[in-house]
Amino acid sequence: MAGKKALCIGVNQYQNLPDATLHGCVNDVKNMESILTKFMGFAAEDIVELTDAQATKINIMNNLKEMVDGAKAGKYNYLVFSMSSHGTQVPDTNGDEPDRADEAFCPTDLIQKGSQWDPDHVIVDDELHDLFVQIPKTVMLECFLDTCHSGTGLKAIDLLLDRKPRYLPPPSLEAFLKVDGRRSHSLSKSLLESSYSSPILWAACRSDQTSADAKINETWNGAFTYYLCYEMNKSQNKLSRKELLTKIRADLVKGHYGQTPQLELDATKRGKSVAVN
Repeated sequence: MAGKKALCIGVNQYQNLPDATLHGCVNDVKNMESILTKFMGFAAEDIVELTDAQATKINIMNNLKEMVDGAKAGKYNYLVFSMSSHGTQVPDTNGDEPDRADEAFCPTDLIQKGSQWDPDHVIVDDELHDLFVQIPKTVMLECFLDTCHSGTGLKAIDLLLDRKPRYLPPPSLEAFLKVDGRRSHSLSKSLLESSYSSPILWAACRSDQTSADAKINETWNGAFTYYLCYEMNKSQNKLSRKELLTKIRADLVKGHYGQTPQLELDATKRGKSVAVN
């Protein structure tokens, strides 16, 4: 019988960028592990956790490849990928769409090379797409991404002492100018389009917003992940995904967070990607 596999990533510490430290990403991993085992049928051995020094690009990508290969071999019928970290932007490298900046994730070994982020140490959304597109259509993939990929939504409230945006700008003026003003597609365009599977994508905010690393009830967490887990625990996972999204959004509004979580499904029954508004 096919089983389940999850990869949960949390990066608070950046080896080459000490000023980029976050506080809630490792706690996000612990909270995700709790709901996966409590409500979603995962055993502890089904979950791989990579935090801080373990969460290098090569480790993350190797573990994702093992998951995808296992799904292709019939070992898994349900995959979960969660990532709590900084996000960033890089210039579009494959030219698949004009006037575009690619969204990217920041592993612990993120480092600058020349005027840009070193491609060997940053995870571009196209790389995830190239892996996930291989997942068989019989396998469900659910992604929880508590990060952000644009600084345009920054407001003064994001810089209060009890919260910090999970976004790193490009590393130089030259790099910034290459993405400034360019259209950054939503992650669903890379992670959902052309996929053979039926992925479900949870994103902590819209593409023009920032997601918060926040101190809530004296503990640092990703605001999105905190309220996701809070509402699942409160309801004993009795809510539909749409109902859960509504509850999370209301919690964030009440906490004065300027982020609107997104839920998008490549619902094969409907024939195209669907955003739950």
